[in-house]
Amino acid sequence: MNFDDMDESSPHDPMNPTYDPGEDEKEASLRPRYMSEFQGQERIKENLLIFIKAARERGEALDHLFLMGPPGLGKTTLALVVASEMGADFKPTSAPAIEKPKDLAGILTNLRPGGVLFIDEIHRLKPAIEEMLYIAMEDFELDWIIGQGPAARTVRIPLQPFTLVGATTKAGMVSAPLSSRFGISLRFDYYAPEELASVIHRSSHILDIKIEDDAVELLAGTSRGTPRIANRLLRRMRDFAQVKGAGTITKDVVHDGLGRLEVDYLGLERLDREILKAIIMRFGGGPVGAETLAVSVSESVESLEDFYEPYLIQIGMLARTPRGRVATPAAYRHLGMEQPNENGRLQF
Repeated sequence: MNFDDMDESSPHDPMNPTYDPGEDEKEASLRPRYMSEFQGQERIKENLLIFIKAARERGEALDHLFLMGPPGLGKTTLALVVASEMGADFKPTSAPAIEKPKDLAGILTNLRPGGVLFIDEIHRLKPAIEEMLYIAMEDFELDWIIGQGPAARTVRIPLQPFTLVGATTKAGMVSAPLSSRFGISLRFDYYAPEELASVIHRSSHILDIKIEDDAVELLAGTSRGTPRIANRLLRRMRDFAQVKGAGTITKDVVHDGLGRLEVDYLGLERLDREILKAIIMRFGGGPVGAETLAVSVSESVESLEDFYEPYLIQIGMLARTPRGRVATPAAYRHLGMEQPNENGRLQF
């Protein structure tokens, strides 16, 4: 059976309309290739190194790996690191790109022994694709139907042993039958400022950026606990230092640059503050539903729930209740507002 003509699409595919080669190359240059280069997530790294060493000593593929956590914390990077540590091929894709069973079959049959298949947003897999994965993950075989009607028959296509790395920002949306087939489950935490400082130092060295230590500390504190944001802010500060400064990123350059980008000292962006203001000023501090809140700030529900809310909850400015989102006292203080008085009126 020939799967060579099957369609494969990926966010990193030049045929994808959202593909940005410039940004892709920048991100790729900063991605660690080995565990010794991967900053932060010490507990995850320690356990994973043991699993990798054991698999290599037995000459087996690493058990399937399930990565959970907010976006930008290094799930894709860790999958690449796993492939490098195992000395295996790395095939990245995303669940929305796998539209038909033949797409998955084409990917799996082309994997070499021990290869690592990375599926991002695995919670968005279609049911037919997900069911096809069950047998592939457990038995390293594919069920394939040949023919139609009474003449149809099922054949099993053998696969090379492989490692599936599934990543998701919404672990609760992954079905129990799929999640139970992963032998290793790891949850990513937000990075501490000192861990982000290490990320910024490493990235500035790779990109040949001159940056002072106090500027690194300030950037680390405004990066929302996320390496992706730290690297993005570092590149923007490089631009400000090049055009507005003397080429070196100083604390003053960072202060000026963050002000121009409307990022405050906690890393909150303009839309973060608009979300909090909408809850307080339009909905009396809450509770308010996610869809209503998203419409009020002209943002999608997915972006609200995946990107903005987790950090606001993490720093204690937003709370989720059964009735909806509620602004906390910390949000009022951060925005310079007073909570409603006994008459329910806001004071500024």
